[in-house]
Amino acid sequence: QVQLVESGGGLVQAGGSLRLSCAASETIFSINDMGWYRQAPGKQRDRVAVITSGGSTNYADSVKGRFTISRDNAKNTVYLQMNSLKPEDTAVYYCNMGTSVFRFWGQGTQVTVSS
Repeated sequence: QVQLVESGGGLVQAGGSLRLSCAASETIFSINDMGWYRQAPGKQRDRVAVITSGGSTNYADSVKGRFTISRDNAKNTVYLQMNSLKPEDTAVYYCNMGTSVFRFWGQGTQVTVSS
């Protein structure tokens, strides 16, 4: 069973930065898209950023210009560089990887931004 392992979450002051990483526990062949989602308490899980196998990216309006998603295909790893963090970015962040058949989710990592 493939697992996605996230790291890099934590507590940071507003205006600070964090870098999230998500690695697959074993090789996943033919990954199409990789992405990051987040869920704040009492709210639904929302997409933050997605990167395709070709390197195209898409961001939620709320994070454009502040967050950058990247991937290392050889390592089956996806990253999320988060700059200029705001208290409203506080949430559990989940990574996601999808093939044409399967979709995998990480266990989530907490990001807390203090004002």
